Amino acid sequence: MADVVVGKDKCGEQRLVSLPLSRIRVIMKSSPEVSSINQEALVLTAKATELFVQYLATYSYRHGSGKEKKALTYSDLSDTAEGSETFQFLADILPKKILASKYLKMLKEKREEEEEENNNDESEDDEAES
Repeated sequence: MADVVVGKDKCGEQRLVSLPLSRIRVIMKSSPEVSSINQEALVLTAKATELFVQYLATYSYRHGSGKEKKALTYSDLSDTAEGSETFQFLADILPKKILASKYLKMLKEKREEEEEENNNDESEDDEAES
């Protein structure tokens, strides 16, 4: 394995990964296709996840408003997911935040459009029957 050391466990010993392996094992076993998990595969998955999250955070910080505020915000992450082709697959997981009132207004407009379409379809059917 690698000689890279990232964190320390409760006893003060150094560890290869920072994420809890037991949680990652539970997530991996939640898939019906997985019957057993090799310890090396578990550690590599944990390390790959850490590196991915680190890259996402760094990219979002550099390309968002984080530099000015010296903080990484949810909006930086959602902007990255929406704007970057690399992170496009996260767009559903990290949607842009909107106010509840704005969301309700959007729902109302969508329902009105659907009702208009249904009314237009019904009137076209009536004309076709005549």
